Amino acid sequence: MPSPRALLPRSTPAASGMSSRAVAALLDRLEERSIECHSIMVVRHGHVVAEGWWAPYSAERPHLLYSLTKSFTSVAVGLAIADGLLSLDDRVVDVLPDHVPAGISERGRRLTVHHLLSMTTGHRTDSLAEAWRLEPGDLVKGFLRVPFPEAEGTRHAYDNPTTFVLARMVERVTGRGLPELLDERLFTPMGVDHAEWDRVASGAAFGFHGLHLTTEAVAAFGELLLRGGLWGDRRLVPREWVRLATGRHIETLPLEDGSAGADYLCGYGYQFWMSRHGYHGNGAFGQHCVVVPSHDLVVAVTSANTREQSMLDAMWECLLPGVDRADSPRDDEILADRLRRLSLAPVRGSAAPERSAKARLDASAEDSALPDGTTVIVDPVDGGWLLRLGSSLDVEAGHGEWREGSPLGRPVVAAGAWRGDTFVADLHVITTPHRVRLVVDAGAGTAVATWNLVPLTGPSLVSHLRSPLMTRPDVA
Repeated sequence: MPSPRALLPRSTPAASGMSSRAVAALLDRLEERSIECHSIMVVRHGHVVAEGWWAPYSAERPHLLYSLTKSFTSVAVGLAIADGLLSLDDRVVDVLPDHVPAGISERGRRLTVHHLLSMTTGHRTDSLAEAWRLEPGDLVKGFLRVPFPEAEGTRHAYDNPTTFVLARMVERVTGRGLPELLDERLFTPMGVDHAEWDRVASGAAFGFHGLHLTTEAVAAFGELLLRGGLWGDRRLVPREWVRLATGRHIETLPLEDGSAGADYLCGYGYQFWMSRHGYHGNGAFGQHCVVVPSHDLVVAVTSANTREQSMLDAMWECLLPGVDRADSPRDDEILADRLRRLSLAPVRGSAAPERSAKARLDASAEDSALPDGTTVIVDPVDGGWLLRLGSSLDVEAGHGEWREGSPLGRPVVAAGAWRGDTFVADLHVITTPHRVRLVVDAGAGTAVATWNLVPLTGPSLVSHLRSPLMTRPDVA
């Protein structure tokens, strides 16, 4: 792939007042805690001072952002408001009257853009699954049918459909699809030339999830916010909207089981989380855009990590002590070399170049990526293997190296090895946090294919290798 066009200028940590040893300490912490990181970019005083990708992830790859997408939808709402097409007091029932269910409650009738943005609609928990169940073909109507036990504006509950409704409201008043609007008003002026969106079965962008961007595009978005909506000398987002969106509107509460990280109890803005230091956009499995105005600092991270508070803790404990503390040029060089060599380890084992295998898949595990009974064939080819998974999916895997293909449209990168009588391969759906581990017991003629983290849009590997992904999410 060609190198992406740089969106942000580069500098050394020392020249921008950032300790390279602090960045190295952050990398150490991630390794110590076995946090699987895919990329990291640190921006200080508007310059990228540290950047790295863990192979097979790389700079030109867009990465699924999950709910970090919500923060971009917030900006789209701000643009519609700035254009005079929408206001914080506009009601859902007035903007989307054709999606209003019969017998809607009075509380449902009163819901406004402000309530949706701040997730204070009156639901106590995420309503996504129930809304889909009630109205499989109309999430807006399903959302309005789920009872609202609390008065609007009084309680925050993380509620995915609020952002879906906002996306549809923006599209209604602007006459543009959410992706097209953000391309024209945000991404193209910034120089972001590849923004991919997953979509629901109707073709509409989720809005609350599904945006794929490169790490640098995420970091540039954080820098745009840090500069109050200015990109160079061009205003892309009104300063007042940035202030409103990234300011605290409601307190946040612990989850029902009493858990919640410290940085998720600092309050909620308009599709942004307040933090102990600044604010952040956040997506499932560790996608972060962290903005710390007091230190003129932006950190972008993509990962496969369910311990998201641990990532933020590591940033505060390792990075912040290094602000305004320059180390030596040699320290900067050591860090840069380490960042260039980051890698996830390919599967260890032997090549056994003449050996093949055939098996039937056992899908009894909850996180199986392939249907039960799928035929799995492992054939040696060109120093690696061709993996035939059923009748429609062929994936190449390297030995000691990553091999890439796009059998159904979306790239998959794989490596494998023999371990005695067992063949093991990791298949990375490389524009997402997800990978599948394939284990073939050649002697028994059985195989399993399980996710490291089951995608929130369902377990089917075949679905997630199609681009764009079009599905109805099964869980929040």
